[in-house]
Amino acid sequence: MNLPLFVSLDGPKGTGKTTLLEAVTKILRADDKKVIRLCERKSDPFRAETMILVNQLARSPREVLEWEICERFAQSRAWISQHVLTRQPRDSIILIDRWYPSEAAFRRMVPFADILQLNIDRNVRVPDLHVGVITDPDISWARAAARRRGLSSTVIHTLQEHVDCTQAFGRAIADHGWVCCRNDGSVEQAAIQVVAEVYKVLGMEWPGKSYGVG
Repeated sequence: MNLPLFVSLDGPKGTGKTTLLEAVTKILRADDKKVIRLCERKSDPFRAETMILVNQLARSPREVLEWEICERFAQSRAWISQHVLTRQPRDSIILIDRWYPSEAAFRRMVPFADILQLNIDRNVRVPDLHVGVITDPDISWARAAARRRGLSSTVIHTLQEHVDCTQAFGRAIADHGWVCCRNDGSVEQAAIQVVAEVYKVLGMEWPGKSYGVG
């Protein structure tokens, strides 16, 4: 590979993305794969300024402000694409928690297709494997609410908004051919599905051994 394999996991709050990433990492490393874990939020040098605008949007929704936020996120992803992703070892597998599909979580007025094109126009790297992680919204809502930090969302405050968010991700997965991973059951089952998809992209057959990731 000329570039490291780039795998993105995204989904609504409470779908277990972080736990799933940890399980996938464990399996791949047990197979002697070099895995690098990244987080869009932590890799974004412009995050603080953008979140000020996100908070403004939450208080006073306006299409022009929403578009400005979309542009800023695309700019951040272009920076990450150029300055972070290209500096990783070529024989590695990059697992990132959230990428531009996260726009589907809370963008209300700007069509997601326009946001996606905006990222493409900014030369944001397209993941080699997109995984949309979803659950029944009642399950993910309960999971998120039970966490120590709670829902911790600037833009999602009610169950109905969370349902809408889940549906938005479902549409994005179907429309763009991303891999749909349902994480309603055991994390081991979901992790095995993701690892198998990684091996498909690598052009290899995964032996499918059990690593006790549950």
